[in-house]
Amino acid sequence: MRRGKSGLNLLLGVDKPLGMTSHDVVMRVRRSLGEGRVGHAGTLDPAASGVMVVGVGQGTRLMGLLTAEEKTYVAEVSFGVETDTDDAEGRPVREAPVPADLADRAFAERTVASLVGRHSQVPPAYSAISVNGKRAYALARSGKEVELEPREVEVFSAQLVAVGPAEWTVALRVSKGTYVRAIARDLGRALGTAAHLSNLRRTSSGRVDLTRCLTLEEVDALGAAHVSERCLDPAAMLGLPYRELVGKEPTDVACGRRIEVGRVLGCDRAEEVALPEGGRVALCRADRLMGVWWRRGGMLCCDVNFPDGVEGVR
Repeated sequence: MRRGKSGLNLLLGVDKPLGMTSHDVVMRVRRSLGEGRVGHAGTLDPAASGVMVVGVGQGTRLMGLLTAEEKTYVAEVSFGVETDTDDAEGRPVREAPVPADLADRAFAERTVASLVGRHSQVPPAYSAISVNGKRAYALARSGKEVELEPREVEVFSAQLVAVGPAEWTVALRVSKGTYVRAIARDLGRALGTAAHLSNLRRTSSGRVDLTRCLTLEEVDALGAAHVSERCLDPAAMLGLPYRELVGKEPTDVACGRRIEVGRVLGCDRAEEVALPEGGRVALCRADRLMGVWWRRGGMLCCDVNFPDGVEGVR
């Protein structure tokens, strides 16, 4: 099918396989659905697998609104070698003996538990952070020295899953912008050795976990005719209060005309809530998200509209 406009406007959770870039995933979904308008929220490195949120059609306009403040991972940290990329894809730059106590489970559990809290983290040189208008990884690949400013990140939970002679498997829940590769690198240095991230699987991103994700093979099999059956609820993914459009309001909203605040429900849609001044709300009609608007006085004003509606509201 020639890629163009399929008529699909939705969000998908995709379980990205190892070895593919995030762009590879986007291209695969484009081919599977015959839709040129496909984008993603939250890049995953080729050496990582797991949850990616993909927007299709007008769903791509939601990418900048989906702020996944928390993400969870299962990470394998290998000790003894540090690399220039801080993961297994990189070139070894330092080797160090592995202390024997790293194989002791009680020691490993205490150390991993101590990761919880706020940290000042220097991102990996091979990252997508912009430096004077250029990506850090592009500068690093060209042989230039890359110095990135430390940033505040937070580890909300950290648990040891398994321990080996020279590797730990760790489950992490972290704030947006946290580099697990940097956690592995810094852990090695703190323990008097060297370390890098040897495997990473993202198990959730915001409100999307692996149970809500499709494999690329499943996207292929469903195709444009049936993929809507497995799409994500866009209003729920935004985590905003919910407002059902009634009467002539859909016409007013389509034209950008203000409407009254009206009856606003909480994120669980179980009971009415008060929308604060400046607060945003998901405007819905039947099973579609029609816009994200905000309160000004007793009226709602347009932030962004989706003329065709992003399907999947439940």
